Amino acid sequence: MKISLILVGKTSFGYLCEGIKIYLERLKHYTNFSLIEIPELKRVSAMSQEQIKSKEGELILKYVNNGDNLILLDERGKSYSSEDWAQHLNQKFLYSNQDIVFVIGGAYGFSEEVYQRANEKLSLSKMTFSHQMVRLIFLEQLYRAFTIIKGEPYHHR
Repeated sequence: MKISLILVGKTSFGYLCEGIKIYLERLKHYTNFSLIEIPELKRVSAMSQEQIKSKEGELILKYVNNGDNLILLDERGKSYSSEDWAQHLNQKFLYSNQDIVFVIGGAYGFSEEVYQRANEKLSLSKMTFSHQMVRLIFLEQLYRAFTIIKGEPYHHR
């Protein structure tokens, strides 16, 4: 099973890039993981929010295969504690052979086509974070889930 994270746009802050590198390196010990950055759209000032979401959605869906389990990071998604998230993820590993594709959308969220294709939505918090910050927070929580699954001491109860 492979896990991918699709991002819309590059991470533009050095401190976030550094943190992302740390967790990408750590994740290599647990899973086959890839990070896919979709370039930001050009000339968006002439586009509506719906047009931007639609174009980004087309680009996102190009990286999703029919058999993939597509999980959107979305404020309206289901929230988990770290332990419950680890258990949920572990169930996917045990009972599914689908690759998992997580997506962090752009500033305006996802197109209706992406929502329709999604298998589930995941919320990291009731609070709103910038799509730049969510990248690091999600990777840390994914790493934390693997350490919980393996019974390693990273997570303190």
